[in-house]
Amino acid sequence: MKQLFIATRNPGKIREIKEILSDIPFELETLEDVNITEEIPEDGKSFEENAILKAKFVGEKTKVLTLAEDSGLEVDALGGRPGILSARYAKGSDLDRIHKLLKELKGVPKEKRTARYKAVVVLYIPKNMSSPRKRGSIPLKDWIPDQVGNDNSARIVTFEGESEGYITEKPIGTNGFGYDPIFNNFDLGKTNGEATLEEKNEVSHRARALAKCKEFLHYLQ
Repeated sequence: MKQLFIATRNPGKIREIKEILSDIPFELETLEDVNITEEIPEDGKSFEENAILKAKFVGEKTKVLTLAEDSGLEVDALGGRPGILSARYAKGSDLDRIHKLLKELKGVPKEKRTARYKAVVVLYIPKNMSSPRKRGSIPLKDWIPDQVGNDNSARIVTFEGESEGYITEKPIGTNGFGYDPIFNNFDLGKTNGEATLEEKNEVSHRARALAKCKEFLHYLQ
């Protein structure tokens, strides 16, 4: 079975990615399975740039199909913050970052607490895997990816996903990770923190990007 590396050390992301991609014909491996101990670069100016940096960093070292993801929370009342700084918005734990966000939103009414999670999933496809499997001669423009690019050694393919909601006034629920306990997901009618993993993986930003990626993976030889 062919390998697919997941270029993240975040246990929450690994758990969700493995759950969503559990039935693809690839062996899923993480950085824990290979000897990559260096800090993965994450200094891009957008979710897409960060995801590409991470995918290329691991893919160029392993020479194997690699998946990376970058995502974050954008709050309208805060001008889109925390955005790409979501995981580093405050020192400490997820709870520390939640408390900072809620403090900044103190006194803001519910109708102005709208927010969205955004995710960009990137596949780094080595040249020896860059041709699609024959499936009705599907033209490139009709493929699932949001963007396809090339560099000197690989094809870079991106997939995007979003989920809309609003920020609650206090944490509700203990499931998930990050800002899940304060993100009331419009599709769920409750916070991501109240949802089961299965429920979240039906409608989350990451799930929507990964669903596109999953479809695309069936075109690879």
